[in-house]
Amino acid sequence: MSDTPSHISIDDVARIARLARLTLTEAEQEAMVRQLNDILESMSVLRTLDVSDVEPTAHVALIPTPLRPDVVRESLSSSEALQEAPQKEDSLFVVPKIVG
Repeated sequence: MSDTPSHISIDDVARIARLARLTLTEAEQEAMVRQLNDILESMSVLRTLDVSDVEPTAHVALIPTPLRPDVVRESLSSSEALQEAPQKEDSLFVVPKIVG
């Protein structure tokens, strides 16, 4: 796109990958840096547009979202829900602790 300095560094990508528990090769990290910086550059181009006469919207299409009717039906029992759980204790799912 342009020769402007990167906004996202290889260290940023490595840190985010580590936080997301992703293993990325060096080539994948470099590709991610390029792709993320391309996205940021595209956003900077969009920021230059004059949108003062554009009414804010919550959705791009002005049509209502089709909803299916709520239907009451029988749900799973606790034992059925826990049947395939990798870890369970009594009637609860056991999940890894994520907050230190």
